[in-house]
Amino acid sequence: MQTSPDRHEYPAHWEADVVLRDGGTARIRPITVDDADRLVSFYEQVSDESKYYRFFAPYPRLSAKDVHRFTHHDFVDRVGLAATVGGEFIATVRYDRIGADGTPASAPADEAEVAFLVQDAHQGRGVASALLEHIGAVARERGIRRFAAEVLPANTKMIKVFTDAGYTQKRSFEDGVVRLEFDLEPTDRSLAVQYAREHRAEARSVQRLLAPGSVAVIGAGRTPGGVGRSVLGNIRDAGYTGRLYAVNKALPDGQKELDGVPAHRSVRDIDGPVDLAVVAVPAEHVTEVVTECGEHGVQGLVVVSAGYAESGPEGRERQRALVRHARTYGMRIIGPNAFGIINTSPRVLLNASLAPEVPRPGRIGLFAQSGAIGIALLSRLHRRGGGVTGVTGVSTFVSSGNRADVSGNDVLQYWYEDPDTDVVLMYLESIGNPRKFTRLARRTAAAKPLVVVQGARHGAAPQGHAVRATRLPHATVSALLRQAGVIRVDTITELVDAGLLLARQPLPGGPRVAILGNSESLGLLTYDACLAEGLRPHPPQDLTTAASAADFHTALSRALADDRCDAVVVTAIPAVGEGHVGDAALAEALRSASAAAPSKPVLVVHVELGGLAEALSAAASTAPQATSDKPQRNASSPTSAAEQLPAAGAPAEAPEGAHLIPAYPAAERAVRALGQAVAYAQWRRDAAEPGKVPEYDDINEKGAAALIDGLLARGQGLTLGTDETCDLLGHYGVQVHRALPAPTPDAAADAARDLGYPVALKATAPHLRHRADLGGVRLDLADEEQLRRSYAELTELFGAPEELRPVVQRMAPRGVDVVVRAVIDPAAGAVLSFGLAGAASQLLGDTAHRLIPVTDREATSLVRSIRTAPLLFGWRGSAPADTRALEELLLRVSRLVDDHPEVVAVTLEPVVVASHGLSVLGASVRLAHPPARDDLGPRTLPAY
Repeated sequence: MQTSPDRHEYPAHWEADVVLRDGGTARIRPITVDDADRLVSFYEQVSDESKYYRFFAPYPRLSAKDVHRFTHHDFVDRVGLAATVGGEFIATVRYDRIGADGTPASAPADEAEVAFLVQDAHQGRGVASALLEHIGAVARERGIRRFAAEVLPANTKMIKVFTDAGYTQKRSFEDGVVRLEFDLEPTDRSLAVQYAREHRAEARSVQRLLAPGSVAVIGAGRTPGGVGRSVLGNIRDAGYTGRLYAVNKALPDGQKELDGVPAHRSVRDIDGPVDLAVVAVPAEHVTEVVTECGEHGVQGLVVVSAGYAESGPEGRERQRALVRHARTYGMRIIGPNAFGIINTSPRVLLNASLAPEVPRPGRIGLFAQSGAIGIALLSRLHRRGGGVTGVTGVSTFVSSGNRADVSGNDVLQYWYEDPDTDVVLMYLESIGNPRKFTRLARRTAAAKPLVVVQGARHGAAPQGHAVRATRLPHATVSALLRQAGVIRVDTITELVDAGLLLARQPLPGGPRVAILGNSESLGLLTYDACLAEGLRPHPPQDLTTAASAADFHTALSRALADDRCDAVVVTAIPAVGEGHVGDAALAEALRSASAAAPSKPVLVVHVELGGLAEALSAAASTAPQATSDKPQRNASSPTSAAEQLPAAGAPAEAPEGAHLIPAYPAAERAVRALGQAVAYAQWRRDAAEPGKVPEYDDINEKGAAALIDGLLARGQGLTLGTDETCDLLGHYGVQVHRALPAPTPDAAADAARDLGYPVALKATAPHLRHRADLGGVRLDLADEEQLRRSYAELTELFGAPEELRPVVQRMAPRGVDVVVRAVIDPAAGAVLSFGLAGAASQLLGDTAHRLIPVTDREATSLVRSIRTAPLLFGWRGSAPADTRALEELLLRVSRLVDDHPEVVAVTLEPVVVASHGLSVLGASVRLAHPPARDDLGPRTLPAY
């Protein structure tokens, strides 16, 4: 790279891959002296009009002086960035630092002139917007706070790039030129614009993969069998609506077809565009294939080939090279080691996967990082669909394998606005960017249910996955996901159970559940299960085993009409001699009753009723009948009678929009799915009124910032002393009770006189701190005699004062001891935690968590979400604690960490919450220079 005597080395950390508006990718990097030929070639491909807009005059070619100026940068006062595809420039941007008089300057001048030039063929792809984000981040890093740009009035596209960016701007017009000045500090609007552009670009990049106009399978073997030949057959048999090609470099001369599909020896030989390539060649040949695809203009790759990061360090490096190589050509990758993708839309009908059969089309989007789990999920949805296609099938399926490029975050961006997807089910073995996933999940969950099961919860992520390190335990991550509206389940069975309910039924309006059926015992089991899930069940209504379909219809109609009921669980067991006719009649009775009250969900618990599950679905089926010319293959795994596929021939179609009633083989499974739906519905209602982050007049943000800057000047990171901790917390209205050291009995007596009796004497040695159960604390010492006697007892029991580190503290009013913590996790961000002090949180893990900043409503829910919360609200006749004061403390700690990211850890322990007010008896704070937040920086793909 650059070898001239520049003031700074080549800033490799400025290199980044970005997704553009049309879903393609480009690489952004600094321009160096080695780019002279690329710059000249790029400029020759720019139209005369674009050159005129850039230089305000005809400028047909660059002089040698121009080339030198535009390729020689000091990476401080003069910086140039280029967007490249295939190694060639498609756009450039540069800034030059200027002083108040507009002439070239150096720091401390904090303004710079910025200018862009985009190749005409790439205008409209969002290249300039991406470059502005990156050059803005570079400028902020170099101490530049403001950009100025002069643009001709006719250059409306470039004016729009600046005005749409969301920065605070000032605009003027002079001498026929529009002058724009804008601050580079991110604003709420600029971040919103950035997130919106990120969403559109990433969603479009996934859409290009899932709905290609043409597909080439590279590595389709000449003989039947093998991965490539199987994928080719699956695409053909699914009825893919686009153009399909087979590619195998070993094809003999003259062979033009393979299984009736046009065949070629190279993708270069295909006459016409190829949107998607499925790569199924050995790993050592993939690089050659990627080059051919890139040169042919292929837009995306599904790499099913194995032998990458899952195979060890050598494979991991091969995987990095694959991603870098594909991105060079603007292509995105699903995989490697992927199971494939499926799109059941009749406009596409793509099965570019190893699944031999296309799942039923429906409204569920399915993502699985594991191919084996993907197979299991498709199989279970196929069986549990009960023969229906429309509502309970799959819209799209993505199995990402090693997810080296396209991840669950990208697919979430697509499903958020996908009109064909109502429910999202995800199996994740790792979350590469938890902060971004949480942000996207919250937005998605506000529009449609998102159900997640996470594998590898108690161990390392799979070898093929690049995962950011996190210090948070899995339980904490799960709590944060639930806070974002994610429906967290533990097994793929629960994933399917919840998904079918959410896809088939409306959300419940509350936790009140009616139970009715023809089995008293099954009704009681359902009642107990409701209580275990925190629901509020009505006493079960036993219709007796003699109940007819009409009895079920009447009982269900009455329950649904009851304003005290939010959902109904119907339990059913087979009657002696009951057959498929009875099943169909019962199913129709339940469907017609539920159709009269479509706003309340209905679930059925059945015990080995061979036809009821299918009849319930078929009673509202919008499926084509299973009488097509092509026979359907059943799932290979065994199924119970209640889960078998239906016989050919289904009832007539139900009215459009009719709800299907999900059936479950066990009460616990049905009620657990209902409990998850109730909790999600409540989250949706709460999210509609998210609360606010309150302002406090006594917070001294500037004073805290000055104190932090002064302390960090001492070093990279430090744990504050007692006085410094009290000072910093005091700036945010958090008063810590002073604890005076007592190295001798006389010092203890002096401290007590200073504080005033009664006092507490505490040992603060690490093995005794916060362990009152070990006897290292003496409370309510009313006078000096008691204090000295207690001091002697402690030293006799535990050793010399220098080992005990005793302190004296004024007694606080009695109350409930709690602990408040805040930490900045490198992956998840800032997290606020709360629980009762002692065994409840340490042994039982009864701790609740929220992402910072915390709103007033979130603080209220945080206090009430721990299992031991009743101790704060007058349990067994005790005096209720002042939870308002506790919530205010939580909000103040949240504000401190949010306002000052240098505060990387805060612990308040114990905090005694009394009937009126609270007392913070112990506190520790750790400071460090904050890690860079990539969610506040420019859009980038994960680095490889």
